[in-house]
Amino acid sequence: GLNCLAGRVYILKKAKCQIVLTPHPGEMARLLGMSVSEVQKDRISAAETLSKKTGAVVVLKGAATVIASPDGQVYINPTGSSALATAGTGDVLCGMIGGLISQGLDILSASVAAVYGHGLASERWTDANKGEAGMMATDLLGFIPVVLNSFVSKRP
Repeated sequence: GLNCLAGRVYILKKAKCQIVLTPHPGEMARLLGMSVSEVQKDRISAAETLSKKTGAVVVLKGAATVIASPDGQVYINPTGSSALATAGTGDVLCGMIGGLISQGLDILSASVAAVYGHGLASERWTDANKGEAGMMATDLLGFIPVVLNSFVSKRP
């Protein structure tokens, strides 16, 4: 769906709600009219540029996922594994972001927490399966509650 916005990202600034965009480097390149190698050469700048052009929080997926907000805040995620390079894991990430927003987090906090938790869930899966090969997106689902619950302090 993001590819439909190529050449027209400015229309998102007119939205009457807050937006989170979650492109992978190929989608980011098309949205910004540049090559994938240019995006990868300066991932932070690419995420910042799209965020400013659209007014959206931008989650540039990939190794060291970058989260950029229109007000200039940038976060670089330290978690994750190459197991996430499989179809559907980005959809799981979007569901996590939406779920955290629906529970009251602002979109930037929800995006940062979801990206961190998503990456951590992939690391836990990798540890449990002694390697990064063979993960499917649905394999993350059993690890997400454990990871998210580890963020919350325990009740007395």
